[in-house]
Amino acid sequence: MIMQMYQAQRISRSEFVPIRGLQYHVRVWGEPSPDKTPLVLLHGWMDVAASYQFVVDALSQNHYVMAPDWRGYGQTPSGGADNFWFPDYLADLDFLLDHYAPGAQVNLVGHSMGGNVAMLYAGVRPERIRRLVNLEGFGMPATTPDEAPRRFARWMDELKKLHRGEMDLKSYDAAAGVARRLMRTNPRLTSDKANWLARHWAQENAEGRWHILGDPSHKITNAQLYRVDELLEIYRRISMPLLSVEASSDSLSLWWKGKFTLAQFHERLKNVPQVEIARVENAGHMLHHDQPEIVAGLIERFIA
Repeated sequence: MIMQMYQAQRISRSEFVPIRGLQYHVRVWGEPSPDKTPLVLLHGWMDVAASYQFVVDALSQNHYVMAPDWRGYGQTPSGGADNFWFPDYLADLDFLLDHYAPGAQVNLVGHSMGGNVAMLYAGVRPERIRRLVNLEGFGMPATTPDEAPRRFARWMDELKKLHRGEMDLKSYDAAAGVARRLMRTNPRLTSDKANWLARHWAQENAEGRWHILGDPSHKITNAQLYRVDELLEIYRRISMPLLSVEASSDSLSLWWKGKFTLAQFHERLKNVPQVEIARVENAGHMLHHDQPEIVAGLIERFIA
């Protein structure tokens, strides 16, 4: 049986940037130019920078593109952390932009967790961003102070499970197993793309097992409550135009069962001064895999 493999059209290069004690892996397409605003792509939870390859290939123009592997994902080490804090992503991005675009603006795109990072960063450092695109970065349900004791207890319990090895990620005997896992998670993902992604999403070890390139510490519950009042204050400071892109398949209904809805997210977006909402048909949460041509077209139209 011949395994179908996606053929990348635009080849990236790997660069390693010293950021806060870590050698941050950044995938880069194209070359810098005075007439090109850098396009920065931020991946989501349990994903990697290479996930954007299909969108980059679908871009109609040759942009200068960079996509980091967040700490503890892909080829960026975790630094020995046993849990991760959202403010670290903001600081890592800040250092990254200082390296690649010192004193200049960028066009910033984020998917899922990366979309949430992009939204927060844009409100904290609005002068650094020219255009902002959020791909299914919805945030979380609101929390209340009475949840704090249980939240801290759960965080500590999960840390113990992690250190007992009870939260290790599953390994696979071949890259094909990783590809099948990706296709189970996203039924719209074609086999050629799944086979290509598997070799970037996982890595073979000396024993011939394929391990996911994501630190299991990312599964630990955040000890801090999700404070929507703070979030909305940051949203109000997003001064650049925002394109918020959502898939036709309602991920929030699937995840939260009414605890947090798309309508509630749209209410939060009303705090952003300049926002446009776009919808991608026949797509799920991984819309950059499902409809890369449409997503690329939306991005290019918006940043033009």
